[in-house]
Amino acid sequence: MIGLIGGMSWESSAEYYRLINESVKRRLGGLHSARSLMFSVDFAGIEELQSSGRWEDAGDRLVDAARRLERGGADLAVLCTNTMHRLADRIEREIEIPLLHIADATAVEIGARGMRSVGLLGTRYTMEQDFYRGRLSHRHGLEVLVPDEPARGLVHEVIYDELVLGRVEDASRTAYREVMAGLVERGAEGIILGCTEIGLLVGEGDATVPLFDTTRIHAERAVDAAFA
Repeated sequence: MIGLIGGMSWESSAEYYRLINESVKRRLGGLHSARSLMFSVDFAGIEELQSSGRWEDAGDRLVDAARRLERGGADLAVLCTNTMHRLADRIEREIEIPLLHIADATAVEIGARGMRSVGLLGTRYTMEQDFYRGRLSHRHGLEVLVPDEPARGLVHEVIYDELVLGRVEDASRTAYREVMAGLVERGAEGIILGCTEIGLLVGEGDATVPLFDTTRIHAERAVDAAFA
């Protein structure tokens, strides 16, 4: 039973649900679908806590969500967001079931391709703070490149002003292509789409190097773990 902590945003949580069920159907065929539970938070409250730096309060909400999934019978937990993995260690400490970390799943995929230098797109929190970049570097030996300050602002704003609201704009896709091209020029062998909504905007045809869609990778690894 896969437990999903969703709602950050529900646009990408819907993708998790679709991808997980498609993966199970692909493996088992017929009418099979995934045994899963989702606890979906109200993202407005979470975003307010993010922007005001009240991460401990946000952690209280996510721990509550994880415990509810555990009580409901989930055998593993999947936090359907990159940014809120800032709180992953705390969630892991306070539940008995395993939490499948999105950065670890992504790093394994990158390592399988033999890459060592990757670009990272995501929210400002993900691109600038150490909880994500540091994990990729220290645990997995990756060199992680992020855009410069103006580009980080653009990437962040597109996520919060457009993608989490279900808006997919051609102008923003063009801007993301330029940001990714800049990372490739600096030596990125691949690009991590390190926000679960970015895959709604860009895909493999938008860059000259492989893109690692964390939503798709995380969902697939969740199914691997459930089958295991």
